[in-house]
Amino acid sequence: MPTERPHGGDRGVFVLSLDFELVWGSRDLADDPSALVRASHRTRAEVFQQLLTLLTDHDIVATWATVGHLFRDRCGTAPDPPPDHAWWSRPWFWGVPEGTEAEHPAWCGRSLVEALRDAGQEVGSHSYSHVIFGDQGCSRQTAEAELVRVVAEAEALGLELRSFVFPRNIPGHVDLLAQHGFTCWRPQEPTWYHRHPVPRPLQRLAHLAEVATARRPPTVMPSRDAHGLWCIPASGTFLPLEGVRRAIPARQRVLRCMRGIDEAVRNGQISHLYLHPVNGAANPRVYLDALAQVFSHAARLRDQGKLDILPMAALAARAEAASG
Repeated sequence: MPTERPHGGDRGVFVLSLDFELVWGSRDLADDPSALVRASHRTRAEVFQQLLTLLTDHDIVATWATVGHLFRDRCGTAPDPPPDHAWWSRPWFWGVPEGTEAEHPAWCGRSLVEALRDAGQEVGSHSYSHVIFGDQGCSRQTAEAELVRVVAEAEALGLELRSFVFPRNIPGHVDLLAQHGFTCWRPQEPTWYHRHPVPRPLQRLAHLAEVATARRPPTVMPSRDAHGLWCIPASGTFLPLEGVRRAIPARQRVLRCMRGIDEAVRNGQISHLYLHPVNGAANPRVYLDALAQVFSHAARLRDQGKLDILPMAALAARAEAASG
């Protein structure tokens, strides 16, 4: 086994990225956002700080791919031009309230982003308003407007955005990322049901089966795309604890994550876990306890000199240095 690998190190790597969106991630799929607002409030009250504390206690820096509107302390306006997604017939910012973060904490989150910044976490981007870049309803002009807005909001907080996660993992207008200072993005995990045109219901069933049996997720390696950006694929997501998914014990999720990390140690590749903090609102105690077990496992291997733990931008920088 070679001592130098394409990610620039001689050990396996654990990467954690979080799609941090509160109400923005699914508001265009619901006629009534009230349930999303409640989940967002509970995320702020019972998940966010507790999750940040877990990361700090385990000395783990994650990539928080954050919807840009959460950088604000007051609700703003839609990108110009707005998207024209076929499933959303209203104006893009229909239902977005007017007011401050204190009044509408599901929609604005500057204090949370400041907490991430001050804790030394990597703040990345999940677009400005969760426009689906790879959908035909997102023009190049809309994608450009989203990126201009999110970079400006980040700069106002003293942040430089380097990592990007496409909303719903549907990439589009990828070349624009490089033009706005990004160095890496997260492709979909390389499972058979993502590599081939498989109906969405079958994808979900296949994923449920993998989690239920704690099947080891794939390990991945970074690669440079045609635009000079580093692609850092996901290995797998942390399945939510709601709906039919509650029937799968949390221990199966934990075991699956640990198996992925162990494989990265064995083969010197990357285990890239991603999750949505708002999903923790369904059962915060169980959700956080399960993640604590995963973080402890990764931290123990790191402390034994067997594993590196890096956010996306740091991994991209290391891969860039190794490629030179």
